[in-house]
Amino acid sequence: MELEVKNREGESTGKKVTLADDIYAIEPNDHVIYLDVKQHLANRRQGTHKAKERAEIKGSTKKLKKQKGTGTARAGSIKSPVFRGGGRIFGPRPRDYHFKLNRKVKALARKSALTYKAKENNITVLEDFNLEAPKTQDYQKFLKNLEVTNSKTLLILPDYNQNLHLSSRNLPKAKVLPFNEVNTFELLNADKVLIFESSVEKIEKSFN
Repeated sequence: MELEVKNREGESTGKKVTLADDIYAIEPNDHVIYLDVKQHLANRRQGTHKAKERAEIKGSTKKLKKQKGTGTARAGSIKSPVFRGGGRIFGPRPRDYHFKLNRKVKALARKSALTYKAKENNITVLEDFNLEAPKTQDYQKFLKNLEVTNSKTLLILPDYNQNLHLSSRNLPKAKVLPFNEVNTFELLNADKVLIFESSVEKIEKSFN
């Protein structure tokens, strides 16, 4: 699969890049995509939720009324879950939601996501560039030149670039990541995937 390389003004540079078929043109596997996205979202959870059960509620343990003869249900404590202000039955407790996925499964999921983006013509290869200083306005101008201002974009870099990262940080629909931090969730969440020319080779090497 060949794509033309564009510059930051959105114009063709006359160069072309060949994307590897074993990464961008495989048979997508929807199930591994589901597993990888599920793991990503689970690992983002803090798991700090907590509700007090009856043993943790502050209150008297005195028996409220006699066991029999009142005509109502028996009640042993004001901390009973059936009373307002009582403990919660089987309430949530702090827990760790992390789970493990095999490396090959995650790699297949990323390849499948890239394949979907390639089939939809939502991948653009860009000539490498850098901003002179962190400036959100410059990054907005770059997106406007590519006509993707209203789309969610993911820019994949060969390495961490502070100026590009800081320039895009305040834009809710823009994301900038080095190639080794790209995951299936970010790929699928983006409407347009922008890849620096030097990132293409690094992405291929990371899978091999």
